[in-house]
Amino acid sequence: MANDYIPRGDAEFNGWLANFVTYANANLAGLGLVAGDMTPVTTAQTTWNSKYPAHIAAAAAAVSAREGKDIARTGVEAAVRPLVRRLQASPSVDDTERAALGITVPDKEPSPVGPPTTRPVATVDASQRLQHTIDFTDETTPTRRAKPAGVIGAELWVKVDGPPPVDPGELTFLAVDTRAPYTRDYDGAQGNKIAHYMLRWINSRGEVGPWSATVSATIGA
Repeated sequence: MANDYIPRGDAEFNGWLANFVTYANANLAGLGLVAGDMTPVTTAQTTWNSKYPAHIAAAAAAVSAREGKDIARTGVEAAVRPLVRRLQASPSVDDTERAALGITVPDKEPSPVGPPTTRPVATVDASQRLQHTIDFTDETTPTRRAKPAGVIGAELWVKVDGPPPVDPGELTFLAVDTRAPYTRDYDGAQGNKIAHYMLRWINSRGEVGPWSATVSATIGA
């Protein structure tokens, strides 16, 4: 319990108990005690004094045993892996034998990749006159360039001028970009207008994922 005078840690408790018993036995009269009052405590202390060192020894043995086990496992893995590489490369080993050995059975018919389920996150650099540079990453890995599994690139769509689109039907297709960033040039008549972009991933089978949030930027004149 909080603020308990008995220490929680075993080592601290061991020291506290030894001090308590020694002081109490040396000052029985001053404390208003007799020897019999201390008998239950000293009896319990005797048990503690045998069990606590046994626990310390067992804990040390457990640590040593675990370290030995870990070293042994590392040795086994180091011996097994080269042999398994040989077996995997051997024409004499078939998939039934691989399964019986409990090693990897090659997937000769990869599972089809479904439609993208995540969205691109886009940013627009409008620092250049009549030009926007659209950068994009995946919402699950916003600090990395990697695309989701099976995705070949991002579809980029735009609406120039007016309020942001409330429906994808307002957008005009720009391109499928396989590697960010994408640069879009505008003519002088479009200067000072706002371009609104929406993106979505597309996979190698032509399947598309959900739309990104709209990102907007003014076309510098």
